[in-house]
Amino acid sequence: PLRPHFGVIAVAPREVDFVDSVPPSYFGGNLDNWRLGKGATVYLPVSVPGALLSVGDPHAAQGDGELSGTAIECSMTGTFEVILHKKADLAGQPFADLSYPLIETATDWVLTGFSHPNYLAEFGAQGQSEVYAKSSLDLAMKDAFRKMRRFLMNVKGLSEDEAIALMSAAVDFGVTQVVDGNWGVHAILSKRLFQDAP
Repeated sequence: PLRPHFGVIAVAPREVDFVDSVPPSYFGGNLDNWRLGKGATVYLPVSVPGALLSVGDPHAAQGDGELSGTAIECSMTGTFEVILHKKADLAGQPFADLSYPLIETATDWVLTGFSHPNYLAEFGAQGQSEVYAKSSLDLAMKDAFRKMRRFLMNVKGLSEDEAIALMSAAVDFGVTQVVDGNWGVHAILSKRLFQDAP
């Protein structure tokens, strides 16, 4: 079945002027998550003036994991609405303290975890090559877990114990991709779990 989406959606990172378009990070990039299709929203933290939004790598279909390095690649034209949310106006919003790409669909919140959440800062000048040798699903899972725990505590008001219990019972974790240098694990939180869900 078709799952049309753009594999790459990013803003410019603050650490370097030129960046490898393959490894994703806090600024977005090669997210390769098929949930980022028609009607979805992605929130990205802006780090440079003008944001310098980039979109590409269209896929007709792709499964979680993207094992071989490609999906069903295609040509695609998209229509996008770009909204700038000023930090001073974000109190109480799910993306108020955003430090990673956050996907919203009609039914779910999808948080993106990476082996190295900011490999450019972590590895310094060698970051764009070093990340390819240092990625692991263990690290990506820990990052997705930490982000979901923080989301449930800060946005939904749960205690740490409640957040962890809810994650075990109702949050779906999945391998996003293992081909983009900085491996990804996503955490899916259904909006139905909360009474204030639309």
